[in-house]
Amino acid sequence: MSEETKSQSGEKRMAPGDKATGIKLVAPARANERSGEIRFVEMARERNPRLDVLVLNPPSPDGDLFLRDIARVGRRTRDGIIWPQTALAQIGAVVQEAGYSVDVIDAIGLGMTWEDFERYMWKHKPRYMIIHATAPTLTNDMRTTFVGKAVGTISMAIGTHVTPMTRETLETYPTLDVVVRGEPEMTIVDVIRTIDRQVATEHADETVPVGNADLTAPWRKLPFPDASYLTTRGRFLGVYPQVIARALRETLGIGFRDEHGEIKINPDRPFIENLDSLPLPLHHKLPWQKYKVPIVGGPYTFVLTSRGCPAGCRYCIKHVTYQSSVRHRSPEHVLQEMVMLKEMGMHHIHFEADLFTVKKEFVYDLCNTIIKEGLQLRWSCNSRVDFVDEEQLKLMHRAGCFLIAWGLESGSEAVLKRARKGTTVKRIQESIAASHRAGIKNWGYFIVGLPGETVETIQQTITLSKLLPLDIALFHIATPYPGTPFYYEAVENGWIDMNRWEDYDMYSHTVLNYPHLSSQDLEYWAKRAAREWSLRPEPIKTFLKGAANPDTLGQLWTIGINHLKWMSGGLGNSRRLSGSGD
Repeated sequence: MSEETKSQSGEKRMAPGDKATGIKLVAPARANERSGEIRFVEMARERNPRLDVLVLNPPSPDGDLFLRDIARVGRRTRDGIIWPQTALAQIGAVVQEAGYSVDVIDAIGLGMTWEDFERYMWKHKPRYMIIHATAPTLTNDMRTTFVGKAVGTISMAIGTHVTPMTRETLETYPTLDVVVRGEPEMTIVDVIRTIDRQVATEHADETVPVGNADLTAPWRKLPFPDASYLTTRGRFLGVYPQVIARALRETLGIGFRDEHGEIKINPDRPFIENLDSLPLPLHHKLPWQKYKVPIVGGPYTFVLTSRGCPAGCRYCIKHVTYQSSVRHRSPEHVLQEMVMLKEMGMHHIHFEADLFTVKKEFVYDLCNTIIKEGLQLRWSCNSRVDFVDEEQLKLMHRAGCFLIAWGLESGSEAVLKRARKGTTVKRIQESIAASHRAGIKNWGYFIVGLPGETVETIQQTITLSKLLPLDIALFHIATPYPGTPFYYEAVENGWIDMNRWEDYDMYSHTVLNYPHLSSQDLEYWAKRAAREWSLRPEPIKTFLKGAANPDTLGQLWTIGINHLKWMSGGLGNSRRLSGSGD
């Protein structure tokens, strides 16, 4: 601690360090004053320019890689994959176009530690912070709001978990100021503008100090702090909660606390009708050179083509995000972004959409435009087997499509029907074969444990996976994500077994627990399915062929080792199941 001293002339002078901390400690000048008395003086208001907005993919809780996207769900990855945070770069572009200074930080892509993040916050002191939060990392993600509160940052959370769990999130984490529900871009800009107007009207920024270093220390050693710790000094730092509450009374698409501290959820905001009105994402602010994926190599990134899907799959997170109405960008707008990425040095892109092939006219127009312009970029996409035909697949391959990720889910007609998948096993076989003939690689996603699943239907799925010409097959355990019809069915029937949201990490744990198929059974069968599919000649040949490429050798080696560890874990200790075929 510093203390005031007297100069030889008798005048008081401030010791070094007092100006930096903003806190003046007064020691007794006379013998009759109480020894050790300290008087705290109000901290000086921040004078240095502050960053307006930080858009953040928070640091990992334990250094492991997590796959996260604001229109998808989060999970730990055993594949060493890092998803490009294009959606955050899109938010950053919208905020920047609105006239604010902005930074986009993908802490997972950068390998940013919590210490790095705290140093960043104290250096830049962003006025607003947009956090991408997921269920498997929820408490970890909310720690960013605690650090933010210490430097006077107003925090907003976005994503597929906080949208359906708005009230629960705000009640549990008192340092979070706002939940932005659903499509985030225009709501975020509206929140910032509205609060800024209210602050200016009330002159609320003239009396509120910013920053207090000792607020960030406790979370390193103690459990996540509650509101009582932050209010022991009589108030929050930064903009007063009452000012935020008064500003956001009529703002659409958010959850927040009113002036009495009660949770309020405003009506949702309509979707953006014209996606071409969005500026191109700030790709250059992302660590795009680090984004890699099996078979593809890198660098690669996501390019949005549409939002929404008309299918009715009961387990899909689209019920929470962009729902059934489909909105497309124009092929010309998509091509503009592709050209920009090519000039940056990008070689591969993935067309990000709830369903890329949902509109055949768009696919034809985009592919013909790419071919006409002679743009040499390899690309992948996702699709359903009932939204393609052979002619379309051939055109896609000519335009640069080398890989399609298919949501296949199950080899059981009964399970597909109950999940409202809207397709059949026969159609799965026909479309994957047509894609293979067109020269496109196929990545099949299967789900173990959808409602109606039995040991026999799981075996049907394994059998189908081995019959299809797939280059990669992944077997996920069914997860009833909040806000989906599957979630409400699981809650009603008591199928969910969890202690905290972090249990929603589909690769290390499952929350699903049926009377006839326990969580341990489902984990066993997911691993067994992966083992039966991958330990065959064709998948091994695919792996070795990819490993011969220097660009993907290291990643494929890591993936192979991690998969072997995961597939073998628990298989020897699992109990025998009736009809298991062991």
